[in-house]
Amino acid sequence: MFMSMNRVSLFRRAFGVFAAVIATFSLETSSPAQATNSPPPAPRRPNIIFILADDLGYGDLGCYGQKKIGTPALDRLASEGIRFTSFYAGSTVCAPSRAALMLGQHTGHLNLRGNAPHGTLLPDEVTVAQVLNQSGYHTGLIGKWGLSDEGLPGVPQKKGFDEFVGYLNNVHAHDYFTDYLWRYDPPSATKRGFDGRIEFSENQGGKKGLYIPDLCTTAALNFVRNNKPDQFNRFRPFFLCLNYTTPHANNQLGNRTGNGMEVPTDAPYSNEPWPQAEKNKAAMITRMDADIGKLVAKLKELKIDDDTVIFFSSDNGPHKEGGVAPNFFQSSGPFRGLKRDLTDGGIRVPMLVRWPAKIKPGQVSDFVWAAWDFLPTAAEIARVEPPKGMDGISVLPLLLGGTQTNRHELFYWEFHEQGFQQAVRVGDWKAIRAQAGEKLELYDVKADPGEKEDVADKNPETVKKIEELLKTARTGSDRWPIKQPPKEENPDKPKAWRGGDPFHAAESRV
Repeated sequence: MFMSMNRVSLFRRAFGVFAAVIATFSLETSSPAQATNSPPPAPRRPNIIFILADDLGYGDLGCYGQKKIGTPALDRLASEGIRFTSFYAGSTVCAPSRAALMLGQHTGHLNLRGNAPHGTLLPDEVTVAQVLNQSGYHTGLIGKWGLSDEGLPGVPQKKGFDEFVGYLNNVHAHDYFTDYLWRYDPPSATKRGFDGRIEFSENQGGKKGLYIPDLCTTAALNFVRNNKPDQFNRFRPFFLCLNYTTPHANNQLGNRTGNGMEVPTDAPYSNEPWPQAEKNKAAMITRMDADIGKLVAKLKELKIDDDTVIFFSSDNGPHKEGGVAPNFFQSSGPFRGLKRDLTDGGIRVPMLVRWPAKIKPGQVSDFVWAAWDFLPTAAEIARVEPPKGMDGISVLPLLLGGTQTNRHELFYWEFHEQGFQQAVRVGDWKAIRAQAGEKLELYDVKADPGEKEDVADKNPETVKKIEELLKTARTGSDRWPIKQPPKEENPDKPKAWRGGDPFHAAESRV
């Protein structure tokens, strides 16, 4: 149901089932005549779209201060809704960040607390897709999953997604011109369905004929068209999780060529006097921006724009891989650090929310919330109860312009790939433990957003309070034990930056 490609051979080979699905859908639910006699559920619920970029920094968008990279569609999305300046990713690397988003829990309570081979969501872990699907939403995942691999219990079709096309594991997602993706389309009485690999001859043998982000955009456009709530499907709403890999680097390519930023063309930056990798990075972001603009235009064309809430964010801060230097575009914005750092440059990311029927446009909010708040927020939008025991809270009252009565006492992160590191935010205080057993560093992120001055010695009572909070902030994990830091090549390196080398450990390269 996702695809409608100009390439007829590709369409027939890999996605030929989609036309059949569309044609038979009304037969499986109701005919037009039946639909007019069966009133839709009341009240109707909105569609929900979550768009997630990969390694996009806080400062990579024009609406967050970017001066060189054009992002007009996302800037317009911001102007038509709320732009948040204090939103945090679930982690500073991919898998735990995405797990936090899907499960409504922070890293101190997750099963997946880092990038690791064969990591997977567990059978008893309930995702936002399962919550929405069980309440009647048609659910789709396009792009990068990163939370399981083939044959494991965390694959998308076992975690609430009716349809899926994309990458399963993080390493495969490095390849923007892969010659295969994973596809799930369930069988029914009228179609065989599909569950397995779909292959692309355009990219086989090293050819680069099909850019996967373009394919993901085509899939998204067709998903919303095919699943538009109407009388034929009893106005059933949809949930779409659109996970672009932009602007993650292809590290394998970058190690060979010095430029791992894969994109079909560096336009509109071809004539800029920039390093080629930087041109490519900018082109990747602008291309994604244009694709998101196409999606919003499709919603308007289908007349479901008002009844669709869009969230846009990134899984963590900017990388320094594939030949790029994050300071070239000031990708971290005013913050210090990058992907794999627990300073705000590694975890504070863009968040835009747009819902024309409900959200007043032109807002900028400094309300502090995090990825694990999405599940309860989506559940409240869908008018269903979220699972028990989550760390997240619903911020729907804030989105709708009301009073946000519940707030977090603390925000917690832990990072395991270079030892054991912790961070916590309490109000305007941000504390970081650079390694297990070391003293807390303390920053006032309102007065010092760059986390340049450690004021722990000046605020012993605050440090003491945070130490007490940390005692109950996490649960123990045999898979993710508190361990001693790895050997340092440079022991004089500032504490807050330890662990920031993206090539320190093989598993951290994803």
